[in-house]
Amino acid sequence: MFKDLDPILHSQLRLSIVSILMTVDEANFSFIKESTNAAAGNISIQIKKLQKAGYIKVEKSFKNNYPNTSISITRKGIKAFEDYVNNLKKYIEPK
Repeated sequence: MFKDLDPILHSQLRLSIVSILMTVDEANFSFIKESTNAAAGNISIQIKKLQKAGYIKVEKSFKNNYPNTSISITRKGIKAFEDYVNNLKKYIEPK
């Protein structure tokens, strides 16, 4: 009846990052930092974990001589998020 919740997404900050990415084509690091109000170091660690899991794609470049990190969600990440939400609903309203 109850399925395990994805441990990668079960972290509040990682879930926040993926939730943001579900609503946009891509987001830069600054946007995620402002949206989550988390420390830059913590965001970097969580982005690496999401990237290692294959849930997000990270592209680093320079924009006006400043480093720019663009992050987007992958198909695997979309599926993982949708599964996570559906499994969580079963905890909230078991039938």
